[in-house]
Amino acid sequence: MHYRRDYTPGATYFFTVVTFGRRKLFNHPDKIAQLRLAFSDEMARRPFHIDAIVIMPDHLHTIWTLPTDDLDYSIRWRNIKRSFTTTVPQEQRPVVLGSRQRKNEQAIWQRRFWEHRIRDENDFNQHVDYIHYNPVKHGVALRPVDWPYSSIHRYIRNELISPDWGSNPINLSDKIGHE
Repeated sequence: MHYRRDYTPGATYFFTVVTFGRRKLFNHPDKIAQLRLAFSDEMARRPFHIDAIVIMPDHLHTIWTLPTDDLDYSIRWRNIKRSFTTTVPQEQRPVVLGSRQRKNEQAIWQRRFWEHRIRDENDFNQHVDYIHYNPVKHGVALRPVDWPYSSIHRYIRNELISPDWGSNPINLSDKIGHE
């Protein structure tokens, strides 16, 4: 059975993108800066809005809203991944074997990504909470606000969320990220 992606023009999507072999590529501020540059370059070419994001050491979660007449998030991900990949020195790239070698692919990212079209405001809010709580879930921060690579700081600045949100355990839906 083949997975069919949901391509709806102007929709809002939750994505999970993972590094190849769960390598901790985003564990240094320089790598985060390079990833942010890849995002901003692609946003300049093909606009989209980042509603929420968290960059973890070996993966990221984000919510994007596409322009009204646009449905092509796949090309955006391809370009972001490609742009970031060019910043990884050759000696830091794993040896590529098998089908990746035949297809001239690098072992920086998992080939695919997870996407879920946001259905309504409740779905949106649950996914934003999942994104912002992810550093606590994975044990890299005691509180969501302690993780520097998260849109929670923008949400706090804009008074959309309290600075102490997530300081106590949050009960998240088991279905998020597994839809």
